[in-house]
Amino acid sequence: MRITMIGHSTVLIDIGGRRVLTDPYFGTWGNPAYARLARPARTREELTAVDCVLISHGHWDHVDSMFLRALGVDVPVVTSVWARWQIRLQGARDVRGLRTWQETQVGDLAITATPAPHVALGVGFVIRAGGRTVYFAGDTYHGAFTRKLGEHFAIDVALIPVTTYRIPMTMGEDGAVLAVRDLKPSVVVPIHEGLEPRSPLLRTDQTVGGFKRKLMESGVQAEVVVLRDGQSWPA
Repeated sequence: MRITMIGHSTVLIDIGGRRVLTDPYFGTWGNPAYARLARPARTREELTAVDCVLISHGHWDHVDSMFLRALGVDVPVVTSVWARWQIRLQGARDVRGLRTWQETQVGDLAITATPAPHVALGVGFVIRAGGRTVYFAGDTYHGAFTRKLGEHFAIDVALIPVTTYRIPMTMGEDGAVLAVRDLKPSVVVPIHEGLEPRSPLLRTDQTVGGFKRKLMESGVQAEVVVLRDGQSWPA
């Protein structure tokens, strides 16, 4: 298994001999409210040769229309049932819409949609293959469902947001500590770190370092692997 950070919530997961890309977003500017902090580590063209694409929800920083149109017609795009129509309109051909706790197979990959409470209707995903399990949270707050995930899946790697903005779009440092406690992963990889509010009023003092400190103080045992854009784990 290999995890490569492309940028923000776009992550390339090599698992069980398959290549899975999460929440593809290759824009370099952001939008009027949020600035992108760095260019993605790979181009759209470099990542179309994947076996599956997972899209947690339809927000602008998680969906890239140009990328979806460039995908082969045989590459399944798995998303929530609520975003299925939008993903099709934005260019994807083979779209599978799942409700929470539904599962689909892509070859020998088992993909389960998980709850992801957020300001948009969406899902997270548990990906299993080759005896390994990865949890990709998408944009979510902490909730009781994380305990259920930890009870039902032996999670090797959890890709989760660990900081948030002044209007909280995801769980922040404290919620992420609770989520790690519930999920019981071996490794935590922070995601959703690629944007910053343009207005200082919306920024917080939350950092990945702050999350790591609170996790250590809590006594919860998990290795935190911080991947800069382009870096992989294992290195």
